[in-house]
Amino acid sequence: MRRAFLTSSVLVAGLIVGCSNHDHGSPNARRTTPEQNAEAKTAAAQESPVPMIGQTETVAEFRGPMPTGVTVSSQGRIFVNFPRWGDTVEYTVAEVTNGQTVPFPNADVNRFDANQVANHLVSVQSVVVDAMDRLWMLDTGSILLGPPAPGAPKLIAVDLKTNQVVKTIPFPSEVATPTSYLNDVRFDLRKGKAGIAYITDSGSRGPNGLIVVDLDSGRSWRKLNGHRAVRAEKDFKPRVEFDPKIKQPLMNRPAPTLATPISMGSDGIALSADGARLYFCPLAGRHLYSVSTDALLDSNVSDADVQKTLVDHGERNYASDGLECDSQGRVYLTDYEHNAIHVRPTDSKGFVLNTSGDLSRGVGQGQVVDQIIAQGPEMWWPDTMSIGPDGFLYFTVNQLQRQKDYNEGKDLREKPYRLMRVKIGAQPVMLK
Repeated sequence: MRRAFLTSSVLVAGLIVGCSNHDHGSPNARRTTPEQNAEAKTAAAQESPVPMIGQTETVAEFRGPMPTGVTVSSQGRIFVNFPRWGDTVEYTVAEVTNGQTVPFPNADVNRFDANQVANHLVSVQSVVVDAMDRLWMLDTGSILLGPPAPGAPKLIAVDLKTNQVVKTIPFPSEVATPTSYLNDVRFDLRKGKAGIAYITDSGSRGPNGLIVVDLDSGRSWRKLNGHRAVRAEKDFKPRVEFDPKIKQPLMNRPAPTLATPISMGSDGIALSADGARLYFCPLAGRHLYSVSTDALLDSNVSDADVQKTLVDHGERNYASDGLECDSQGRVYLTDYEHNAIHVRPTDSKGFVLNTSGDLSRGVGQGQVVDQIIAQGPEMWWPDTMSIGPDGFLYFTVNQLQRQKDYNEGKDLREKPYRLMRVKIGAQPVMLK
């Protein structure tokens, strides 16, 4: 098991059990047999409300462009994506097979063609497999994080039984605006005629918001447009504390004399196990929010009414890029400031528990619930997470904070980038 740099409040009992094989100071620990240790861990895991800290494994290494998204199908197929942020990107979506990447669904669709942006992938930021085992590719339509090309922002679905594109949903300019950056997506196939998708807009120039998509008609609309919950927190200056090369707060630093706060808004997104709540957080901020999905589904409901269902789950002592939920209602949050992944349980009403008071219906004051389940010096910027059918939580590690735009024009990234996983013993949320 890797050494854990504990930087937030955790469930101490769970960590003691999780690290019992490494307790060199206790005579009782030395006399305990491996079989007894295994039995104790099993019993503790059955009683614990959250997974225990686990050992990470590297699934694949990437020595080309940096990855962002990852998803795992019901058959265990793994897909990743590589946005066109400045690296040489031969293909923006790939399947990982035996540790190697292969363009998916084929090389031609991945070939950038400025004259065919509606039919070719431009720059995919997120890939997600839905409950019907279709791979959805969220194409930002943006090169180098710039304004999306007209007609380029879209959702494309591939049937994993045939590996053929079965649906393409373009976004109009009033939804994917000139300042939008489509970031991550989740699906509930029970809603509407063919399901609903929820997308975060994290564009660094705002106004940010949540995008709702009717998968049957292809119609889409924005919610919480420009609300404080979807925007970057003012003057936010995170510290990537365990990266020895980053000596200053993380800021936009394209040159030695230029430094401005990062300003990416709503980024991480996750659906609760029952589909009733949509969790999200700004990249530049430490607050976690959720909103009623029922309030998002009607495009005619005003943002003022949507805001009445909004819950601020409090400020954490870390910032997150990716979010994920499991079928037991727990919420997983990456922690790019401390190279870690946390887990947080929910209460009986499906509201995520918090550490900052009675913010979500009956949660006691000062209740400590976060637990670190993975952490290590190799986890430079854990980005996107996906729960596989094997009970592992998969996540990409891409050293995003070492890009030249944050380091006075110097690219400090050191290949390889990684796809990693940690055992959590839970199943993904699959709503159909």
